[in-house]
Amino acid sequence: MSLDAPGRGRGKPAAGPGNLEVSLHHLASEIPLVHEALDELAGRHGLPARCVARLHLALEEHLANIIAHGGKPGPAGSITVRFALEPAALRVEIEDDAVPFNPLEAPAVNTALPLEEKPLGGLGIHLIRKSVDELEYRRAGNRNVLVMKNRLTAR
Repeated sequence: MSLDAPGRGRGKPAAGPGNLEVSLHHLASEIPLVHEALDELAGRHGLPARCVARLHLALEEHLANIIAHGGKPGPAGSITVRFALEPAALRVEIEDDAVPFNPLEAPAVNTALPLEEKPLGGLGIHLIRKSVDELEYRRAGNRNVLVMKNRLTAR
């Protein structure tokens, strides 16, 4: 499968058979390219469906947050997603040029509050935290880098 499309994100194999990289703009219409890449990698390596489904959810939430709140709408912004198959986990690194934002510093959502008392925002980050086994954040130059890792065993 080719992940290249004129005017859309660009996908390419990274070094190694268990690696894949997808580049996209701050456009919601390009998010499906990342899901296609994950499905391609999962199919090629027989990855557990539950692990993959949880990563799909986390990726959707994080990419949507970058696009909605990153401050560089459309083609001006760039996002790179790198998938790396490790011996016991799938590692996903999302690098973007949006405004600095560490989702690990966002306050936890109080899920016990009634809906009418819940403040707006934060549920996407809550879903990311619940969907992945490990999360890391760093700022590299002028780019945010979020690393998500899911073990390749049933959880």
